[in-house]
Amino acid sequence: MRTRPRVAHIQFLNCLPLYWGLVHTHTLLDLDLTRDTPEKLSEMIIDGRLDMGPVTLVEFLRNADDLVALPDIAVGCDGDVMSCEIVSRVPLDQLDGARVALGSTSRTSVRLAQLLLSERYGVQPEYYTCPPDLERMMKEADAAVVIGDVGLRAYLRRLPEEGLQVHDLGRLWKEWTGLPFVFAVWAVRRDFLERSPQTVRETHRAFLDSRDLAMEQVDQVAEHAARYEVFDPKVLEKYFTTLDFRFGERQLEGVAEFARRTGATTGFPPDVRVEMLRP
Repeated sequence: MRTRPRVAHIQFLNCLPLYWGLVHTHTLLDLDLTRDTPEKLSEMIIDGRLDMGPVTLVEFLRNADDLVALPDIAVGCDGDVMSCEIVSRVPLDQLDGARVALGSTSRTSVRLAQLLLSERYGVQPEYYTCPPDLERMMKEADAAVVIGDVGLRAYLRRLPEEGLQVHDLGRLWKEWTGLPFVFAVWAVRRDFLERSPQTVRETHRAFLDSRDLAMEQVDQVAEHAARYEVFDPKVLEKYFTTLDFRFGERQLEGVAEFARRTGATTGFPPDVRVEMLRP
């Protein structure tokens, strides 16, 4: 008897286009979806409670031996990302020794911010982790790293005080390296792929079709999302079309560059091999 694949479902705005089309292409019932935060879902894929889905880049690279990446689908950017920001009272090169609050919801964005501050700006702040509440963060720190809705509000200059600087992590990375950045890789457990290769390929195709339909109907996706969010449809349409949902050669170059710069201090080989599902 064939069982439905256990698939991770991130309920963040940046993943909505990847799931939008599942209802309209009638493939939703073929999947056993589990909803949670990116970090918790990544852990569930890594420990075998789920079979496939988005895995945050840091956790993917730490567990690359057990995972196979799915081609042409990811959550990333090629320039601005709009929802992963450093908010600061002073220029970034003046943050040496300063307190920097790290939102507690993303290891990959936090590691990228630390890399940029250390290597691009030459500063070593005093970091601490806290809930992602920008107003509270800026009462206790000189700068904050925020993602998701909090990051998007910061990007749109909806800030708790005047004079704050907002720096987009995707843009900072692109200016520095010339490469795209991937925040989450779509991956399948190697053991599940070996047991159910056809199911993996069908599920991969379902998500590619879902993504493609969403981008064709991006105005409708934005209208739908705006009913439940604090952002209007035009903002969300810009956000969905700014994000990069591809995963090809240039994105792999970005992943390799991040691994080379951070692997030794983050728990994976600097030359970690990313295996891609073959056609």
